[in-house]
Amino acid sequence: MRALLVYPEFPLSFWSFQKSIGFMGAKTIVPPLGLLTVAALLPGEWELRLADLSTRKLTENDWQWADMILLSAMYIQKEGFLALVREAKQRGKTVMAGGPYPTSLPEEALAAGCDFVVRGEGENTIPLLLQAMRDGRTGVIENQEKPDMTTSPIPRYDLLRLEDYTNLAVQTTRGCPFDCEFCDVVNLFGRKPRHKTTKQVIAELEALRRLGATGNVFFCDDNFIGSKKYVRTLLQELSPWSKSRGEPFCFLTQASLNLGQDLAMIDLMTDANLGLVFIGIESPDASALHISHKYPNLHNPLVESVNNIKHNGMSIIGSFILGLDGETKGVGQRICAFMDQTSLPIAMLGLLQAPPHTKLWKRLEKEGRLRHEMHIDWGGTFGAMNYYPERPEGEIMQEYIDAWDYLYEPSRFLARTYRFYLDMRPTRRALAMAKGDPPPRGNVQNRPRVNWRKKFCEVRAFFRLLWCQGVSSPSRRQFWKQLMGIWKLNPSRFKSYLNTCAMGEDLMMMRKVVRVKVKALIKEQGMEVPAKKHIPPKVLLPISK
Repeated sequence: MRALLVYPEFPLSFWSFQKSIGFMGAKTIVPPLGLLTVAALLPGEWELRLADLSTRKLTENDWQWADMILLSAMYIQKEGFLALVREAKQRGKTVMAGGPYPTSLPEEALAAGCDFVVRGEGENTIPLLLQAMRDGRTGVIENQEKPDMTTSPIPRYDLLRLEDYTNLAVQTTRGCPFDCEFCDVVNLFGRKPRHKTTKQVIAELEALRRLGATGNVFFCDDNFIGSKKYVRTLLQELSPWSKSRGEPFCFLTQASLNLGQDLAMIDLMTDANLGLVFIGIESPDASALHISHKYPNLHNPLVESVNNIKHNGMSIIGSFILGLDGETKGVGQRICAFMDQTSLPIAMLGLLQAPPHTKLWKRLEKEGRLRHEMHIDWGGTFGAMNYYPERPEGEIMQEYIDAWDYLYEPSRFLARTYRFYLDMRPTRRALAMAKGDPPPRGNVQNRPRVNWRKKFCEVRAFFRLLWCQGVSSPSRRQFWKQLMGIWKLNPSRFKSYLNTCAMGEDLMMMRKVVRVKVKALIKEQGMEVPAKKHIPPKVLLPISK
């Protein structure tokens, strides 16, 4: 059996980062880990081929080679997914689909022509799928039980072209103990975190290392610290493994804001070379957090938590949502004030969408506020909201545009980035060397071989950044002044600072795209927009617990 595993292309969104990815000679951020896991669960005698359409196009040879097509998709990939299903059926192929979008809306996948829609997690649904194929049955394949992750195999990383990705991916847990109303994690994976053994996680990292991988690895758990007991054990074993192999990987992940009140956990994470975390802050308005059940952010002081993470050696990408019930007029300005107050360089700004069958979806449906007919941008970056908000929609949209304009104006972005990395403590190695006690570099024989292609790409990216921000940008004088300042005052954070500056190239471009697309949406929908008010250069607001 020849199975072609296809991942639809991601449309433009906050997470595209096309320019900074291009600087590094890569094509997209992260590989489709779900498909790689499914590939490891399929019969060993099957022939497999992966087509990640964010990295390459499907060819006629691909179509002719395949006996069946396996698709996975998130909500944002809906249009590409449906087009692929239709084309596959026109070519007479058997089509199987899974992932968040088909799991939540199987009727849409079936209507497009899918022969099988697999709902749930592969470890306990793939055996049911294979049995259905033997029995000649089609339709929805479902197992509502959450599988034991200790049964999960090492993903088929060998199907990847590693250099296409800026980050590789490993999953350690599924599920989140919190129950935020707008999040579909609990709907998909449950509230009780399930995890792989530490031996499994390290085996996956070892598999990547043996394939020649180095650089960034994304722990793609929805909440890395959902089970603190487990993650402590993992980090205590990961750190010596990493050091003994010359630290081949830098790690990044997602976590809840309560991380900022656990300094011991931050210390364990940075000791294991985990240096960047995505934090869902969502709103500075306590009433919005309360209605959304975003309790970690209510019970922990927002500014203090972010600053604790920063001061103790971790970079942060934040997340904010506009359009939440309970927020009040001016929330866009308060988001800008929060980012100025914490010097947070980057945050994902999004318009609220109600994902299918979440608590938010069900509440809004009960209240008659869902817009089932609305064409939705599930990425939440440009599109209309799929519900009727409490506040005037035009007011929300204008605040959204203004926040993007303010935060990613080049001079402001550079200023926040500079302050953020000046405030961060030096790296552990720099602190140890300052004391005359440099830490050991590990077994020389186990150190990763120099990847000269990656080194070349890093040097090229550096000079491209110098050109973009140090020559052609109106903020070039500020860029050079800050570059010299970081080199002088906190040199061990120089590379992290440059990486964040490079990401700013995309955000500055997205600022313009958001303005054009959202203004067009306002005009198309005939929304009333209040008179625009200038956001002052620095607004510091008290943000309570």
